[in-house]
Amino acid sequence: MKKALKLIVLVIMVIAVVPASAQDSNEIEKKYVKEVEKTVRHKRVVKAFEVIDSQDAQTVQNLITLTETPAPPFKEEERAQVFKEMLEAAGADKVWVDEIGNVLALRKGTEGNRNVVLDAHLDTVFPIETDVTVKEKGDTLLAPGIGDDTRGLSMVITVLKALNVADIKTKSDLIFIGTVGEEGLGDLRGVKHLFREDAEMKIDSWISIDGGSIGRVNSGALGSKRYRAVFKGRGGHSWGAFGLANPHHALGKAIDYFTLAASKYTSEGAKTSFNVGRIGGGTSVNSIPFESWMEVDMRSLSPERLLEIDSIFRASMEKAVEDYNASDVDDKVTLVLEKIGDRPSGRHPADMPLIQRAMAATDEFGIKPRLTTGSTNSNIPISLGIPAVTIGRGGRGGKGHSLEEWWLNQAGARAVKLAALVTLLEAGIAN
Repeated sequence: MKKALKLIVLVIMVIAVVPASAQDSNEIEKKYVKEVEKTVRHKRVVKAFEVIDSQDAQTVQNLITLTETPAPPFKEEERAQVFKEMLEAAGADKVWVDEIGNVLALRKGTEGNRNVVLDAHLDTVFPIETDVTVKEKGDTLLAPGIGDDTRGLSMVITVLKALNVADIKTKSDLIFIGTVGEEGLGDLRGVKHLFREDAEMKIDSWISIDGGSIGRVNSGALGSKRYRAVFKGRGGHSWGAFGLANPHHALGKAIDYFTLAASKYTSEGAKTSFNVGRIGGGTSVNSIPFESWMEVDMRSLSPERLLEIDSIFRASMEKAVEDYNASDVDDKVTLVLEKIGDRPSGRHPADMPLIQRAMAATDEFGIKPRLTTGSTNSNIPISLGIPAVTIGRGGRGGKGHSLEEWWLNQAGARAVKLAALVTLLEAGIAN
């Protein structure tokens, strides 16, 4: 009896020290490990990997060419045309640009009853006047946008070419895509267009390349809601119209109300964040402004909590205007709330076949897979329950979204092979 009791205590102690993540069943099922092992031994896949290695220098050259082709927010047309020409040269069956600017390339499968997508986004965060000339410092490439997500675009091209040179036939149709509007106020407009209710093409599986090193298996969609809150008044001279309702003062009250309420809400429960990122308005130091504005970002993995903090924000804005106008001011301010971003949240279970395949493929390259959450093109299909994952672009890089962004081709071909392998596993090899 004492021995049994000691055993029970020991088991409890062992369980207690096991990290929670190890108990969340984020393990790779054996059937997917076997599927990967079988696939990488396939003679045509071996050939495709050889092609990827031999094309490494060309992949980097494509990266440089695309990086030096500007793609500022809402102005991706020039890069889209270059990317389209690269897809055509890589041997796509059909290449076209849709109504919103996405570039799509079809590689037909033998069955053609499913569409599997490999995606990277065309846009960067940099305005048109930015110098995007690629500079070399030793073996490191430096330029705005060199990694995020231009590297992903160059990988998509190489995957398509490798499959064609190796003559791999897939069961499902493959769609290679360069999407517009992933960054910032683009608000995922490219991928939203592809998944709209009246879309002509049904997408069954979605694989995005974005983010840093390989190992990342992004299966969670970090949702966000973004607003531009504009407070308006008559405006006037700071001395002659003193006492007139001041939009800046109302905005200050609104930030205070929202910060207090949102801080209380986010102090417990699933992680939810808020941020006042930009503020502007006014004409001079001695003028009462006629307009004051701020841009606010709120995020959560939970759809319910995202809706709740959204409600807190809107209620705080309205209360601030009401209370400010009820104070001893002449005239009043008005409020206009403009939604400038709406990214849905959600999460795929770890046992979903696509997630399992991405983890098993990552493990095959000697990298421990890690399930992550992020704000990427995959947000839309994840929120709709459609299999989707975002994987890393490999190599080494840093200072994303800055003028000093850099990327180093350290085992970069491995990331291309991983993208090809995950795509083939999901599409099925027919020959």
